[in-house]
Amino acid sequence: MSSSVSPLAPKNVPDMPTIAGIRLATAEAGIRYKNRTDVLLAVMDKGTAVAGVFTKSKCPSAPVEWCRAKLKGGKARALVVNSGNANAFTGKTGRSSTALTARIAAKAVGCTAGEIFLASTGVIGEPLDATKFDGVLGRLAETAEAGDYLAAAKAIMTTDTFPKVATATVKLGKAKVTINGMAKGAGMIAPDMATMLSFIFTDAPIAPAALQALLKSGVEDTFNAVTIDGDTSTSDTLLAFATGAAAEHGAPKISRASDPRLKAFVKAFNQVLANLSEQVARDGEGARKLVEITVEGAKTKASARKIAMSIANSPLVKTAIAGEDANWGRVVMAVGKAGEPADRDKLSISFNGIRVAKNGARDPSYDEAQVSEAMKAPEIAIKVSLGLGKGRDRVLTCDLTKEYVAINGDYRS
Repeated sequence: MSSSVSPLAPKNVPDMPTIAGIRLATAEAGIRYKNRTDVLLAVMDKGTAVAGVFTKSKCPSAPVEWCRAKLKGGKARALVVNSGNANAFTGKTGRSSTALTARIAAKAVGCTAGEIFLASTGVIGEPLDATKFDGVLGRLAETAEAGDYLAAAKAIMTTDTFPKVATATVKLGKAKVTINGMAKGAGMIAPDMATMLSFIFTDAPIAPAALQALLKSGVEDTFNAVTIDGDTSTSDTLLAFATGAAAEHGAPKISRASDPRLKAFVKAFNQVLANLSEQVARDGEGARKLVEITVEGAKTKASARKIAMSIANSPLVKTAIAGEDANWGRVVMAVGKAGEPADRDKLSISFNGIRVAKNGARDPSYDEAQVSEAMKAPEIAIKVSLGLGKGRDRVLTCDLTKEYVAINGDYRS
């Protein structure tokens, strides 16, 4: 957790309303950090539905494996999140730690271990001493309240410079339902089904299967369209919890994601995901520029996504942006290496609305001074037109600065 806040941090933090059936508490367990909270306990009412998407890494953390196995039950009573130690690449010790943490939490909450969901973030390869949760989770279960989401988001931070929260309220049937979310992530971000850690809570009465479908669809153009450094974490976890409490106020019980009554809810749900994922991009380690990359005129949307990600993950593109240099040659390079259909002589590129390249060459009206001034802005929009079809996509990233190297050069020390 950095002492200086990213200059790209949101200017306003939303007031996070409480959600019936969700109680939160945080504590200092001494996992790795000193004098800061590093464990979060979220307690859910009986009957809460759960859904989740996780990293596609072939070296997943022990908590990811635990959650995947327990997700089949569809119900959750508690979520335990710790920062400072990812409990990844820890072998049998890691699996034992997750089992012990779940048993301690289950005893504290009064449920089965199968209803406990876990997430860990921090250093990879160091054993997690789960005995540090003994007693701590019991106290948290007793003191958990309906909700300081900002404090909860702070407890799960690592190299993040600010806590990431988002909220939305929408009508479902006759009832008003709330969607609250939090996320953490600043480095090792190239999500593949989720982000490093993110948790969504709602009082909408949505069945597990329907919630799973909504979540799987919602991440594609939000969290999966964000990259900081091209590295997918071993710990990527995005969990959604629906308490169903709004049914008491007239919200219909939803069993299918295709239910037409969900239209407004889905829009609000995806807005929360989009808000959180943009905050992750804004908090990229050492970032000074938020970068939006739009690729249009591709053969397909999937092709546009691959090209956009090729640009977003290019160290040459990202360092040029850090240096406020509209070096379109590096963008051309990234388009060419993506392995997707592209025609050099149809390619056009613009930075913050100023076209710098047209039909495979420098734009005739190119003005170096004008473009240089535009590159000083904290938000940079790169648009690439391929001229081959109707495929279009958009991804978010940030620049690559010397501070990124400094943060990751001494991350463990």
